[in-house]
Amino acid sequence: MGSGRRRAYAEPVTAGLPLFPLGTVLFPGLVLPLHVFEERYRRLVRDLVAEPEAERRFGVVAIREGWEVGSDGVRALHPVGCIARLRRVDPYDDGRFDILSTGTQRFRLDEVDTSLPYLRGDVEIMTEPEGESPGPLARVVASSFDAYRRALGATASAELPEDPQSLSYLVAATMVLELSDKQRLLEAPDTTDRLRRELRLLRRETALLSLLPSLPGVELTRIPSSPN
Repeated sequence: MGSGRRRAYAEPVTAGLPLFPLGTVLFPGLVLPLHVFEERYRRLVRDLVAEPEAERRFGVVAIREGWEVGSDGVRALHPVGCIARLRRVDPYDDGRFDILSTGTQRFRLDEVDTSLPYLRGDVEIMTEPEGESPGPLARVVASSFDAYRRALGATASAELPEDPQSLSYLVAATMVLELSDKQRLLEAPDTTDRLRRELRLLRRETALLSLLPSLPGVELTRIPSSPN
């Protein structure tokens, strides 16, 4: 089997990565705004701001069920998350923060440390092979994504990245899907596999939208912020 299907995580373990469990999935290249009000995550932000700018990063990982992570530790979290680099911090007088971060790399969660008020994890940074010839498939996905957006009520075509990997993450972040579907897209072993999954989902969702008596809403047609 060629290198395009090699194990998707091969870099050294990163120890003690601060974790921010959320009820959502972050993808590499996408922007994540957060309003931080819980004391444990205020502490996380303060600790990050105390670090050199290049070291201000944390892991976003989706919670399996509910909104809280207790003593279950790693079992309460999905196994794959995304590193977020802290780009902007706007403090409030009462200690809350508005922060803006950008997803950078996927990681696989190995161990969880609960010794601080917020969780930290030992993680393996995941690389991503292209898979088998993602270019032609990416063009089909881009066309299907445009049809999906029109079914949601979009009136203009979106400007999409030509790079297949960037496209795959943008489509995954933008589609209106259950968290479990988005998590499976994040965990895809390579870009081609993710694009194949997205094509099936796009066709399914576009067909379902054609049967609805009314559209879900114009906000769903907006493309999320991306630096790519």
